[in-house]
Amino acid sequence: MSVIQRKIRSFVRREGRMTAAQTRALDELWPRYGIDKLDQELDVEALFGNQNPVTLEIGFGNGESLATMAAASPEKNFIGIEVHRPGVGNLMIQAEKLELNNIQVIVDDAVDMLEKTLPDGSLDCVQIFFPDPWHKKRHHKRRLIQKKFIDLLASKQCEHGLLHLATDWQDYAEHMLTVLKQHHQYQLLTPSEQFHIRPAHRPETKFERRGLKLGHTIWDLVYRRE
Repeated sequence: MSVIQRKIRSFVRREGRMTAAQTRALDELWPRYGIDKLDQELDVEALFGNQNPVTLEIGFGNGESLATMAAASPEKNFIGIEVHRPGVGNLMIQAEKLELNNIQVIVDDAVDMLEKTLPDGSLDCVQIFFPDPWHKKRHHKRRLIQKKFIDLLASKQCEHGLLHLATDWQDYAEHMLTVLKQHHQYQLLTPSEQFHIRPAHRPETKFERRGLKLGHTIWDLVYRRE
């Protein structure tokens, strides 16, 4: 009997309850901050109106940390991908409050967007903070950080671009380290395969603070694309 391999996706859809403010943001702010689903390659330079380096964050949660990073680095452009609509609405609220002009949002699966929409070599930095760890061993094959996905990321990143990963599951951190060690296009930026302490430019996320309260350790991994 043949076995159909499950396609890795960047998310598990857990649609929460929308607040009135989040609903308003999605309705009114989408033309300003939202990227509609495209059937052609995205023109990133035209999208932002400049040639500034682009950071892509996959799965930004409630958007708090991404908005903070965009506000702190106006010389960079930021694209956030998230399927959790309350989080998307919350990010737009923060972007409006901070008067951000360097951030855009995609509501879709990141794998599909990377494959079909984002141009090769267009990303200076990719951030994936606290992806679903799929902690049960039988579910490890569903983890986003797999060789095929890293191959895809490498094709979309420019030379010397950064890949920043973070997790509060040690097993997943070790899995990430193993996958990236086998990829010749990424060089770990710490000696002797050590994990990073959270860099100062990465704000704590809401999910991270919850993990810390539970006693979890946070592991950051930062790579440079060769």
